[in-house]
Amino acid sequence: MRWIYSMILIVIGAAQAWGWTEPERGSDTRAALMDAMRPHAEWVFCAPVQFVVRDLRVSGEYGFAMLSAQRPGGGAIHVPSTPGFARGTIDTVISDPTQIEVLYRLSGQTWVAVHFGMGSTDVWFSWTPYCDEYGAVIADYCK
Repeated sequence: MRWIYSMILIVIGAAQAWGWTEPERGSDTRAALMDAMRPHAEWVFCAPVQFVVRDLRVSGEYGFAMLSAQRPGGGAIHVPSTPGFARGTIDTVISDPTQIEVLYRLSGQTWVAVHFGMGSTDVWFSWTPYCDEYGAVIADYCK
C-alpha cells in the first residue's frame, strides 16, 4: 500500500515539475476535453464512443491526452465493422486504432481537438513545431 502512495506522489511531483495539471474526474474541463475528441472518434468508430483516459494534461490554453476508445460500459469496438475500416482509413494489422493521442487548444471557452492520431506507431506529437507550441503539456516527449 505504501508504494501506491509513493507512486501517486511521484506522478503529482512530475506534473508540478512540468507545469501541467490533470483535470479531475467529473470536472467540466475533463468532460469538455473528451467531448472535443468524441465527434472525431465517432466518425471513425460510429457512435457511441466512450474514452478510457490513460494520460490527460492541461496547462493554460493547451491540453494533451492519451485515450483508449471503447463502447459505453467497457465494450470493445469491433474495428472491422466500423465506418473508418470500411473507408480504408484505419488498419488493424499495423496497430490498434482505438489508441488515441490528442493535442488540444482552448478557443474562447471551448476545447478543440486540434491534432490527433489514432493507432499511431510513433510519437508523432514530439515533432518540433508541436513541441514549440504544446511544450507545456508534452515537454517530456520533446527533446
